[in-house]
Amino acid sequence: MARTNALQKHLKPGRVYRRQQLLAWSNNADRDLQRLVRLGLLKKQSFGVYACPRETAFGAAPPEDRTLVEAFLKDDRFLLTSFSLYNTLGVGTTQLYNEQVVYNHKRHGKMKLGNRAFDFRLKPYFPSEVTPEFLLVDLVNNLNYLAEDREAVLRNVGAKAKEMDQKKLSRAVKSYAGARARKFFAGIGLADTLNYVSART
Repeated sequence: MARTNALQKHLKPGRVYRRQQLLAWSNNADRDLQRLVRLGLLKKQSFGVYACPRETAFGAAPPEDRTLVEAFLKDDRFLLTSFSLYNTLGVGTTQLYNEQVVYNHKRHGKMKLGNRAFDFRLKPYFPSEVTPEFLLVDLVNNLNYLAEDREAVLRNVGAKAKEMDQKKLSRAVKSYAGARARKFFAGIGLADTLNYVSART
């Protein structure tokens, strides 16, 4: 019991912990973790990953997505995004998606962390933050996964592309577009801009 209390004293609300991080404060981590979970002082998020709830006026708040993913991956090099963000581009997408997409260098596959769904995708390159140019390219990359009228969306993407900063968009295409997306953007006249940017960077 004393060791359980010692472990409890090290927990901070809102933090996410891997089992290995807690070993130093317990001589029987599995027993103590089970007890803390039963008491509601920790919530298991996935195998070996636990969150310490932060109490609010509305009850226990779940950990932030970024904090949860960082603890799961043991890495802060990832981009957290969602297909729902395409709706901010004004290209006719309207669907909302519960699943978060995680571009990263370590894991691949769909999984639940806590009660939230994540789609981990291995990518060699992704930006440090979501930009409109990246979102437009990402939309075309993921078009087949969307519950939308694809032809209508592509027409709108073509119009939107012409309104954007051509240099920024060209760099996003060069850095993040798959083969199909590159072909699409070349087909709407971005190929010359790509060559222009490549020659000067």
